[in-house]
This record gives sequence, C-alpha cells and structure tokens, in this order.
Amino acid sequence: MPQSALTVRRLAFWSIPLALGVMALKFVAWHVTGSVALYSDALESTVNVIAALAAFIAVGYAQKPADTGHPFGHYKAEYFSAVLEGVLIAVAALLIVNEAIAGLMAPQRIEAPGLGLAINASAALINGVWAYVLIRAGRRYRSPALSADGHHIFSDVITSAGVIIGLGLAIAFDQPRLDPLLALIVAINVLWQGWKVIASSVDGLMDRAIDPIDEQRIQSIIKAEAGGAIEAHDIRTRMAGRVSFVEFHLVVDGDMSVEASHAICDRLETRLRQQVEGIRVTIHVEPAHKAKDEGVRLT
Repeated sequence: MPQSALTVRRLAFWSIPLALGVMALKFVAWHVTGSVALYSDALESTVNVIAALAAFIAVGYAQKPADTGHPFGHYKAEYFSAVLEGVLIAVAALLIVNEAIAGLMAPQRIEAPGLGLAINASAALINGVWAYVLIRAGRRYRSPALSADGHHIFSDVITSAGVIIGLGLAIAFDQPRLDPLLALIVAINVLWQGWKVIASSVDGLMDRAIDPIDEQRIQSIIKAEAGGAIEAHDIRTRMAGRVSFVEFHLVVDGDMSVEASHAICDRLETRLRQQVEGIRVTIHVEPAHKAKDEGVRLT
C-alpha cells in the first residue's frame, strides 16, 4: 500500500478517539452548567464520532484494489462517507432545534459558567488543531472523507466559539433566554455546513471533472510528449476520490505502425503518471482522417 494511503488511513483512525475525547469534554461542560447552547454543541460532537467512524471504514474500503466487480477500483466509497456525514449533521441540527425551543419556553440560569466555558474552550482548541491537520491532509492526498471530516470539525470550532461568546454575553447581561436563542443560531450554522458537505460529495459522485489547472497541465504534457502524433481530441477527465481518470483520442498518420503508435502512447502515459499523482490514462488511437477541428494540434 502506498505511503499516502497509509497516512490517510492513520489519520482517519485517530479521528475516532479524538472525537470521543472532545465529545466527553463538551458533555462535561454541559453537565456543570446546564446550558442549552453547550448541550447543542455537545450534540454536534456526537455526529463527529459517528462521522469519524464512517470515514475510517470508507477510507479502508476505498483503498481496496480493483476486482472483477469493480474494475475501476473502489475510490468513490469516500464520497458516500461524506454524504452520510452531511445527513448526520442535519439530524444533529434538528436535535439542537428541539432543545432550543424547550429552552426558550422554560429558560434556566446557567450554573458554574466559568468552569463550563473553560472546558468547552479546551475542546474547541483540540478540534481546531485537528481540523487543520485533516483539511491539509485531505487536500494533499485528495481524500474526500478527510476533507469532509476536517471541514465539519472546523464548523464545530466556529460553533463553539460562537457559543462561548454568546454565553458570556448572556451571563454579563443576565439574559437566560440568550442561551437557547444562541442554540437556534448554532442549529442554522450546522444545517448550512451539512448542506455544503452533501453538495460537494454528490458533485464527486457525479463524475466531476478535475481542477481546470490540472486539465491545462495535462494538455501541456500531451503537447510536449506526443511527438510523432498529429492531434488529440475529446480529452475528458473525472475525479474519483484520490484518483483522476483521463481519456482522449490520439490521431496519428494512417500508415504508422502499431508498434510506433504504441510507443507514443507509452511515452504519454509514463509522463502523465510522473507529473499528475494518482492518474489513470486511457488513449484511443485513430488514423489521420479522424482528426477534429477543435482538437489539440500536435504538429
């Protein structure tokens, strides 16, 4: 297994105990204060635990080699994990709304606010550091599961910061109703984050093209390495987790031997794999009369 795949799986694993620890801290903060806002923050952390477990399972499945049933690999499994996380985020938001409405109807004063806020701030600090690690690794290794988990945890950090500031104001101005009202604001933010996670993941499941910058780089490599060919057209790309697929038609002289055209294809595939990490290349060779006006001229 490549080192990058091992790193992704290791990070996905350590997200589980870390999420459990943060969730425990937040429930302690709620227990000592009785704050609805802190309880809503703790509820969101339960989603983090489930999402971390789902991400670990999905990352492991996505790294399975291709087989007869899945000849193109299992890379898209990470997108399903991210969609599940988005749905769970929405469920957490609905639970928060339920608690917030109950709190608005029967507001209660907050007990031991200093201790509770300090505990919650510690949990937020841990989450902030881990979110940075996951987002950075998700981008570097193109892991949808790690990226979704990292962005969700970062939204949790923003939520915690808002809760801490809001509770500070509620205590300072002696307004208990600010506590459940703040929980409603938290729920709206959680719903928005869940929608973004789902939208991004569904886009990946729909075979979204790779980044335009990478597409330009692929075209530049084809132009530089396809000496002997005439033209390339119908260049198509798609992403599946950490893997990019590219296919195109390569036009050569009709009198060129199979061996010579195959050598051009081998040269192109080798250079593309060297320059674009995790790429899978399919080239269809065609004779000169198949050239298209909109194709990339190579001569």
